[in-house]
Amino acid sequence: MSSTVLFVPGLRDHVADHWQTLLAEQTPGSRTVPPLSENKLDRAARVAALEEAVRAIDGPIVLCAHSAGCLTLAHWAQQHDVSRILGALLATPADIEQPLPEGYPALDALKAGGWLPLPRQALPFPSILGASANDPLCARPRALGMATAWGSLFVDLGEVGHLNPAAGFGPWPAAGDLLGALEREAVA
Repeated sequence: MSSTVLFVPGLRDHVADHWQTLLAEQTPGSRTVPPLSENKLDRAARVAALEEAVRAIDGPIVLCAHSAGCLTLAHWAQQHDVSRILGALLATPADIEQPLPEGYPALDALKAGGWLPLPRQALPFPSILGASANDPLCARPRALGMATAWGSLFVDLGEVGHLNPAAGFGPWPAAGDLLGALEREAVA
């Protein structure tokens, strides 16, 4: 079974040296949810962009989300047809119920954008949530709580910060391994 990998970026969208961007370039046939040109903190607009990207793909899909992209995916899964989704990799989700570090959106702005509360319903497809032991945007126990609520397999990634260029990640080879595990599980 051949699937399309659909990358779901976080609120910073496309960063040239981010592992998602690099992996998308190396993954034949993959797609990426396009960035919003306006209303960048509007959850409904991000969910609509994900739905549009899903509809543009024929056949089965494996989702690969990072940071707030994980939250976009969780909101989307509660509202749309997920029958073609084989699984999802959720990498270092952002905990937007707690104040984020300086330089990130404030809680009031996220609440106004429709992000709160976080969805707590189980995802209707297999998922792996990879969490960092030292993520400034999400404490490990909060990530474990998200994994439990979403029915995701929890994977401790070690001390990888927020798994972004600021934490020293460009390439993240383990992402390809985890996506392959999801696809193999779906075929089994």
